[in-house]
Amino acid sequence: MNVLSVERLAKRYGPRQLFTDISFGLEKGQKTAIVARNGTGKSTLLKCIAGIETADEGRVTFNKGLRIGYLDQNVVMAATHTLVDEMLDQDDPVTNAIRAYEHAVARHVSEAELHTAIERMETLGAWDHEARVKRLLYQFNLRDLEQPVNTLSGGQQKRLAMAKVLINLPDVLILDEPTNHLDLQMIEQLEDELGAPNITLLLVTHDRHFLDNVCDEIIEMEFGQFTRFKGNYSWYVEKKAQLDEVRDATQQHLRGLMRKELEWVRKMPRARGTKSKSRLDKFEDIKALATRDFSRDAVKIDVKTERLGGKVIEARNLTKSFGSPEKPETYKPIVAHWSYSLKAGDRIGIVGPNGIGKSTFIDLLTERIRPDMGTVSVGATVVLGMFGQQGLELKEDKRIIEVVRDIADVIPLSKGKTLTASQLLERFLFDKEQQYQYVSTLSGGERRRLYLCTVLMKNPNVLILDEPTNDLDIPTLNALEDFLVDLDVCLLIVSHDRFFLDKICTKLLVFEGEGRIKEWVGSYTELREVQKAHEAADQKAQSASVPVRTATEPKEKKPTTRMSFGEKRELQQLDEQVPALEKKKEDLLVRIAAGGTDHHAMMQHYIDLERTTKELDEKSERWLVLTEKAERESA
Repeated sequence: MNVLSVERLAKRYGPRQLFTDISFGLEKGQKTAIVARNGTGKSTLLKCIAGIETADEGRVTFNKGLRIGYLDQNVVMAATHTLVDEMLDQDDPVTNAIRAYEHAVARHVSEAELHTAIERMETLGAWDHEARVKRLLYQFNLRDLEQPVNTLSGGQQKRLAMAKVLINLPDVLILDEPTNHLDLQMIEQLEDELGAPNITLLLVTHDRHFLDNVCDEIIEMEFGQFTRFKGNYSWYVEKKAQLDEVRDATQQHLRGLMRKELEWVRKMPRARGTKSKSRLDKFEDIKALATRDFSRDAVKIDVKTERLGGKVIEARNLTKSFGSPEKPETYKPIVAHWSYSLKAGDRIGIVGPNGIGKSTFIDLLTERIRPDMGTVSVGATVVLGMFGQQGLELKEDKRIIEVVRDIADVIPLSKGKTLTASQLLERFLFDKEQQYQYVSTLSGGERRRLYLCTVLMKNPNVLILDEPTNDLDIPTLNALEDFLVDLDVCLLIVSHDRFFLDKICTKLLVFEGEGRIKEWVGSYTELREVQKAHEAADQKAQSASVPVRTATEPKEKKPTTRMSFGEKRELQQLDEQVPALEKKKEDLLVRIAAGGTDHHAMMQHYIDLERTTKELDEKSERWLVLTEKAERESA
C-alpha cells in the first residue's frame, strides 16, 4: 500500500535551485534513505515532505489518518523546559495531565495537589500513555524528568528529540541525520527500533553502517536526477559503480557519433532540404546528450605538515572528576590515575557512551582545562589542529572567502606549492560564485566542510577530531578518510561513526566509566564482536546458574564486581532508609486498619502505602545486592 506520494517537487533557496521535478512514493514498511552531496537540498526536501516548509512547485500526499513524525537535523529546545516538559510539549488534556502528575510526584507537592493530579489522570485514562512516556525515556537512558534541557549534552538532547518523535506512535518517520551525537550503543539500539516491519521510514544520514543495517532502498540525488536503488547501502555502491560504467561507455559512444555527424554538418551544402533539416535537428539532440557533464568534483585535501618530534603528548597520573565523593549522586569521575604517551603515527579512536567525559578528556589533553591531579606535557614540535564538535562560530553576514582570508591569504602546501584562499576554497568545493555568498546561505554540511578547511590550512601535525563526520556528506567523508589514511600525523578521533573508526584507527581508548580507560589494539568492529561474545557468555552463565525456584523462594542476586566508593556510601544510606520505610509502612497499615469516615484521608493513606511499598521494595532489593557484594569482597 502506497502511504506517501511526492509529485514534481521543486524548491529554490535564494539564488540556488536546490532541486526540481522530484517524484517518488513510499510503500508501507519501506525504509528509504536519500543520498546526495551537501548543499543539494536533502534537509529542505525532507522539510517540504514533512510540511515544515512549502515547496515552490509540486505536491506531497499522505494517506488519510496517518501519523507523521519528523526529526530535524538541528535539535532546538526551550531553555526553560525540564525534560518532561519538552517530552510532553503538546497542548492537549492527556499530555497536560501527565505533565502535571509527573511534576507533582517529583516536586513533593501537597497531598491535595497530588490527589487532584491523580484524579485527573484517572478521569482521562492517561496511565497507559504515561507508561509509554516513561518507557521511551528509560529506553533512551533519560531518567531525571526534572532535569533542565539546557543542561543536557548534545547526545542527550538528540535522544530526547527522538523519544519525542516516537511518543505518538507515528506511521511514517521522516528523520534528518538521526545518528548525529548518539553514542555507538544507542545507534545500535535505534537500528533495532527502526528496523520494525510496521515502521515506514524516510531519512537522510551519513552513517554507512546505519544505511546498511536499516534501509532497503537508496535514492540518489545527482546531476539533477533522482535515481532509486532497491537494496541497502552496500548494494547501492555496487550498482552505482556499474551504472557509472554504462553511462561512461554510452557517453563515449555518443561523442563518437557526434563527431561523425559534425563532419556531415560541415560538408553539407547551404541549400538544405527537409531531410537535411531533420538530420541537423538530430545532430543537436546527439550533441546535447554527448556533452552532458557527469564529472564529479571531489574534495582535494593537501597540507604541509610540520616535522613532529619524538615527544607528542604525555599524560602522567591524570585524574579529573566533577562533584564530590561525599555526594555520590553528583560525583562524576572522568579519568583516574591514567598515564599514556601519544607517539608520532598513532591513530587512536576514543569510544564510550554519551556523557561519560570524552570531550572533557580531549580538553584535558589539549590543556584547555586543568586536571585535579597529574600532568599533561605537550611536545615542543606539536602543531595542534582541533576540529571540535560545535564547529565554527561564524557571523551570518560574513562572506565565505572572508572566513578563510581572516586566517591566511596564501596557504603553503607540500613540495613548496602554495594556494590562494580562493583556490583552497575551490578544492573544498566552494566555487568562485559561492565564495562571495554569505555564511547564512550554507547548509549544515557545507559549514562543517568550511570548518574542516580552516583547520587543515594551519598545517597541523597532531590532529584531534571530535565527531568529524557529523553533517558531512558521504563523498566528503570518503575524501577525508582517504586523506587521513595517507597523512603522516598523530590522530586522536572521537567518533560514533563505525565505518570511519574501522577505516582510520589502529587502536582505541575505551571509556568504561568510573574514570577507567582501557586500550584496545584493533578495530571497533572487532571490539564489539568481543563485547557481544562476553555479554552472551555472561547471559548464558547467569541462566545456567539460576536454579528452579518455588514461588516463595527468594531471588538469587547476580554476581557483581568490587564495590566502588559510591556503592559503599549508598549502602550506608540504605541501612538508615530501609528501617525508616518499614516503620512508615507499618504506621500506614495501622491507620488503614483503624478505618474512618473521611474518604479523602483514607484514599490518601492507600496512595501513600502504594508509594511507600514500591520505594521499600526497590531499596530493599538494592540493599540485598550491595550487602551480598560487600560480603563477597570481605570474604
